[in-house]
Amino acid sequence: MKHFFIVLTVLIYVGTAKAQQLPDKRETAEDSVKAVINKMFTGMKAADPVILKSSFADSMVLQTISRNKEGQLIVSNEDPADFINFISNESPGNADERIVFDVVKVDGPLAIAWTPYSFYYKGKFSHCGVNSFQLVRFNGEWKIQYLIDTRRKQGCNDK
Repeated sequence: MKHFFIVLTVLIYVGTAKAQQLPDKRETAEDSVKAVINKMFTGMKAADPVILKSSFADSMVLQTISRNKEGQLIVSNEDPADFINFISNESPGNADERIVFDVVKVDGPLAIAWTPYSFYYKGKFSHCGVNSFQLVRFNGEWKIQYLIDTRRKQGCNDK
């Protein structure tokens, strides 16, 4: 009986130690959100309208914050279909937006992501800014519902 408890103790210890060494392979909600956003940028770089469209909710809103020639702040609306069409007419590799995931938060079917970026067009630095994504999980699948970004040429690290 004494040997049984010793063997049981060793097995529990080894099992616990082994379990602590194994990385958790389960995908988190945050990972799923990041995957959809990365898929969108993969589609953009590949000039693939199917990938782009599959990343967006049917009622997606797309906006940009910038400054006009007089320096006034403006918010522009863009039709997602026009954006997809524009990108799909580019050569693969022309539109290369490089992002960093700064913040990703999830609450049930709603997620946000804050992603600073640098944009390169035809291999040359164009501008930088921040994307603010709102995603909704429809039938278990994350879709980009709202995307607003800033665009600037000053204060960028990639000039």
